[in-house]
Amino acid sequence: MQTESAKFKPFTRQTIRQARQWAWIPHELQEAVQVVSHVLPFRVNEYVLDRLIDWDNIPDDPIYRLVFPHRDMLPAHEYAQLRDLVLADTRDDTAIAQLVHGIRMRMNPHPAGQMTHNVPRVNDAPLKGLQHKYKETVLFFPSAGQTCHAYCTFCFRWPQFVGMDDMKFDARETTQLVSYLRTHPDVTDVLITGGDPMIMNTRSLAEFIEPLLAPELAHIQNIRIGTKSVSYWPQRFVSDRDADDLLRLFERVVASGKNMAIMGHYNHAVELRQDVAQQAVKRIVGTGATLRMQGPLIRHINEDPRSWAELWTTGVRLGAIPYYMFVERDTGPRDYFQLPLARAHEIFRQAYQMVSGLSRTVRGPSMSAFPGKVVIDGVANIGGEKVFALQFLQARNPDWVRRPFYAKFDPNATWMDDLVPAFGKERFFFEEDEPMPRKVIPLAAVRGEAAHGGGACGANDTVVQSNAA
Repeated sequence: MQTESAKFKPFTRQTIRQARQWAWIPHELQEAVQVVSHVLPFRVNEYVLDRLIDWDNIPDDPIYRLVFPHRDMLPAHEYAQLRDLVLADTRDDTAIAQLVHGIRMRMNPHPAGQMTHNVPRVNDAPLKGLQHKYKETVLFFPSAGQTCHAYCTFCFRWPQFVGMDDMKFDARETTQLVSYLRTHPDVTDVLITGGDPMIMNTRSLAEFIEPLLAPELAHIQNIRIGTKSVSYWPQRFVSDRDADDLLRLFERVVASGKNMAIMGHYNHAVELRQDVAQQAVKRIVGTGATLRMQGPLIRHINEDPRSWAELWTTGVRLGAIPYYMFVERDTGPRDYFQLPLARAHEIFRQAYQMVSGLSRTVRGPSMSAFPGKVVIDGVANIGGEKVFALQFLQARNPDWVRRPFYAKFDPNATWMDDLVPAFGKERFFFEEDEPMPRKVIPLAAVRGEAAHGGGACGANDTVVQSNAA
């Protein structure tokens, strides 16, 4: 397989006119990009434009819809208001900023308790750039990794990219992370996320990873990296100047006795049809690292079960592991992307039927909701009542995991909040538990730098429960 050499070149709202493909986009679609990108982040690159989008099929091409904003991502009245301000002969930047802020705040910018319940605290001060929702896993947001090779229009972390600094997670170094992990021997996994950590060069990435290999952190078994680069810029693992250095970093992690897990975000089979994308997978798994494939089910983009089946089957052939199909989260332009849960389950079931047992490691459709990851196991008739069969794959309280529970079937429900208990019950079992106590760690127990105030976490009443990770 031929090695591809290319230079990364991104485009934003300010520079997209420089891309040769801009002239191929009809005026009304160009207008939508210029207007909606004031609210939602927009960034694309030459590889996505040249290799992944079928320009004879826009705007219906799935990757075009994945990266280019559309007018229907905003309610008609909001779009009209914003368009009139943006296209006015005399721009009123203050009025634009006020309208954009109002739109963003009604879009539920931080779903599932990310800022109110997931941020660990020391002496009631939040630790900047960390989240700890589930017992075993800590999320770490390095500041240098808080952008991406291209932005997805559905991204649930869109506030990281649009200048909402009071809602941003980022950490400039690992001192607090390492200190926090020393006091939490029950943590086995660190997920380095963003943004996309693979936007960093290898030297910078190593500065965040290598401290996790220290002997005093022997309880850390798995180092994960969440990344979309495997599909938006696979050259990161193949032909970038420091691609070989990156692979050697993976090898060092594996040689230390830890699992290096690349959590690869894929949204459509076309992303893995490219030779360079397949070469990237082979190079990653060739280091001894694992590559797991995950992504949300999104209306307009990947509703075809055959696309999912092709993606999982191709991944398995190359050595990757199908991991999750998620339900699109309740944030951002959710009305544009969401699907009924019943439809999501049917798409998953059809795709699952098309693949062999090696691809059936995939789990879904799964909602990353406030109490935890809830998977829709099926639709059933029990005692004359049609219900959704559900269970937690992960939960704030570990005792909730793998306990079946049931919700009334609702063909229009799109998220956990839309569901009500079946069989006449007033509450789901996990809603009957007493509130979990906050666990405050004495500052003396954390030997690192004092927690930062302000910023993304400073103004929020966030806690870590004794069983939350």
